Amino acid sequence: QVQLVESGGGLVQPGGSLRLSCAASGSIGSINAMGWYRQAPGKQRELVAGMSTDGSTNYGDSVKGRFTISRDNAKNTVYLQMNRLKPEDTAVYYCRLVDEYDYWGQGTQVTVSS
Repeated sequence: QVQLVESGGGLVQPGGSLRLSCAASGSIGSINAMGWYRQAPGKQRELVAGMSTDGSTNYGDSVKGRFTISRDNAKNTVYLQMNRLKPEDTAVYYCRLVDEYDYWGQGTQVTVSS
């Protein structure tokens, strides 16, 4: 079993920055992908950014150039640096890890508002 613990959400003004962290623990496959998804009220969950153990990344179109994903494989932790935040980035952000199985975190709220 794998546990994902997210942190770093909160309230920020438009144009500001936040950094999310997700620490994974348990029986994690050596080859895996970790990433972030988000879900705003009334909308479907969407990909924000993902990163594999080989370093390859992918981003949702709406965050390219503003968000950066990184990971520390030794710590099984993935980070999401979010810059130039916009009100439309407001959502619950979920961490996901995929190895042989598919795991999700509980989510952390990000609110962008003045």
